[in-house]
Amino acid sequence: MKYFLLAFKKYADFSGRANRPEYWYFALFHIIFLIAAMMLDMGLGLTFTGGFYGFIYVFYALASFLPGLAVTVRRLHDIDKSGWWILISLIPFVGSIWLLVLMVQDGTNGQNKYGIDPRNPATFDFETQKA
Repeated sequence: MKYFLLAFKKYADFSGRANRPEYWYFALFHIIFLIAAMMLDMGLGLTFTGGFYGFIYVFYALASFLPGLAVTVRRLHDIDKSGWWILISLIPFVGSIWLLVLMVQDGTNGQNKYGIDPRNPATFDFETQKA
């Protein structure tokens, strides 16, 4: 849960690096909250006509769009790729799979051009994201 909250604390920070746990815990809790928002919408009768989601789902999805984009870009930085690689997901079928493969790769050991290694606990503070 700390990684999910960290992504919201750094909601518009596209610099630096995000290790695998930071990205994947954010993704896990994001999906859980999307499902919970959908269920709340259905339970409270707030769904749009003919749909499964409503105002709560849309509000959460909009609020989490920028933090999700930022943590994805930082994850790409961790594997020494530019944040523009996120656009690979626009290629039908193959692009999403390619991006998934990039997201599960191990990050670059040591410092790269995007910052210091977030996995090195001796020199890295997860709260401030600084050495």
